[in-house]
Amino acid sequence: MPDRTKRWKLKPQANDQVVRGLVHPRCPEVAARLLAQRGIADPETASIFFRPKLDQLHDPFLMADMLAAVERIEQALGENERIMVYGDYDVDGTTAVALVYSFLTRFTGNITFYIPDRYSEGYGISFQGIEHAKEDGVKLIIALDCGIKAIDKVARANEFGIDMIICDHHRPGETLPAAVAVLDPKRDECPYPFKELSGCGIGFKLVQGIAQRNGVDPIELEPLLDLVAVSTACDIVPVDGENRVLTHFGLKRVNNNPRPGIKAMLQMANVKRTLGVTELVFTVGPRINAAGRIEHGRQAVELLLAKDQAQADAMGVRVDGNNVARQELDRETTRAALELFTIDPALRDSWSTVVFNEEWHKGVIGIVASRLIEQFYRPTIVLTESQGKAVGSARSVRGFDVYEAINACSDLLDQFGGHMYAAGLTMPLENIPAFRDRFEAVVRKTLPPALRVPEEEVDAEITFSDINDPLARILHHMAPFGPGNMKPVFLTRGVVDTGSARIVGDDHLKMSLRMAGGDGRVLDAIGFRLGAHLEAVKSGEPFSVLYNLEENEWNGRTTLQLNIKDLKPGTKVLETGSRIAETASTR
Repeated sequence: MPDRTKRWKLKPQANDQVVRGLVHPRCPEVAARLLAQRGIADPETASIFFRPKLDQLHDPFLMADMLAAVERIEQALGENERIMVYGDYDVDGTTAVALVYSFLTRFTGNITFYIPDRYSEGYGISFQGIEHAKEDGVKLIIALDCGIKAIDKVARANEFGIDMIICDHHRPGETLPAAVAVLDPKRDECPYPFKELSGCGIGFKLVQGIAQRNGVDPIELEPLLDLVAVSTACDIVPVDGENRVLTHFGLKRVNNNPRPGIKAMLQMANVKRTLGVTELVFTVGPRINAAGRIEHGRQAVELLLAKDQAQADAMGVRVDGNNVARQELDRETTRAALELFTIDPALRDSWSTVVFNEEWHKGVIGIVASRLIEQFYRPTIVLTESQGKAVGSARSVRGFDVYEAINACSDLLDQFGGHMYAAGLTMPLENIPAFRDRFEAVVRKTLPPALRVPEEEVDAEITFSDINDPLARILHHMAPFGPGNMKPVFLTRGVVDTGSARIVGDDHLKMSLRMAGGDGRVLDAIGFRLGAHLEAVKSGEPFSVLYNLEENEWNGRTTLQLNIKDLKPGTKVLETGSRIAETASTR
């Protein structure tokens, strides 16, 4: 296994005066420091943070082209024009389609939805989809989570007399498509104050705009927020600002009154605990994605739209079966990709990973790219063949913009798109060698050496005596956690196991820890896939741990537990004030 040395980096600490202003009997100093780190400078801001309200959402008409989009939809509804809701085949696209379609069916029955086939059409708006709209008599297409670069496809729709509204959250190119409206906060000229909505989030803002103009009570939009929460979680967009509000209320819906399709997926995953962002990512997300990867993304939309639980349960069985098939493909492809590293010295010594096999399943190459980063920690692109072209999925390491690195190779590509940490691309098969060399050169030039080593950021160093009910309550109310508001990571030095250390499950390290020389308090701990540390832990020598403090629900009882992220022998792990020692970890 590759060396998995990790750097432990202490985050910049908050201003002491700000911290003192936040300390309260119900907010101990440790919690106050966590809040101040997140830019919360006074009790009033803290109150807004802890008590999200739907009236904190921005006016949708602050978004460029929103008025034009809403007016065109109102025209279509008024004239009973046929509307197509078009979205990508992943979680973000399918949830967005389900959201907008279900809302518009309140006003018209002359509406359909379309999800492109992952393999015959590929990502985003396709000429095939435009042709289908023409044959179906569609006069207005609402494209969700795609279309910001579909200049030629929008032009074709215009030739057919079909208007288009683009609702996207990806980065625009130099020219916008000639649509009736282009809703994308990442447009340079868009004044919308929050730039990080998911594609489904953009769809919700469109629905919010329609509701606002047509006297629909905002409370009637709340049932749609479970879809926004799923998309926000699974598309890995920041869970702060407006996304925090949307996700907060969406998770309430998921946990208390989920739609039949989501309930069916949770039952298939045997989920019986309260769900947060992470649980959505690992339970609902893979099942929705599996539909498009194995059969067709339309299945996911139909499941999310199901009104009857029995129908949803039957559809859920099929989607879950697709997920099982996807998992096996994932394992097989990952094994094959890892074998390439054993036979190719140049690949082992590269700063980037670009691998290709014409037989790999297109539906799992993004997952496999993530698996390779777990092993080798470097910008990674996994390619396969589809319709005579090389198609690929890219994933990145923390702090490195893989989209811009691919952009530097754009002359070798037919098309590409995506985000800082994930992207897709298509190129002629004969360009693969040149692309691999160019991409490697770009990475070597632009990737700082420090970013080649996995890093754990530490929010605060604490002792076990700092862990109490007020801190646990504050942490509970800081959720939902995700990018932009990550679950706090704590460092405690000088801990020892009480003698219970053992391996459970798939190489997980189960322990009961106390601080050497402390007050004797013992806390349960679990380190997922940290079994390699067992002998060091059992030696009796003190070690240091990084962890999240979590509530463990088991048999109706809730207890505090340390979720260990990393551990290192010894206690002298802090360098001068701002850095934590970059000693090796056997992880």
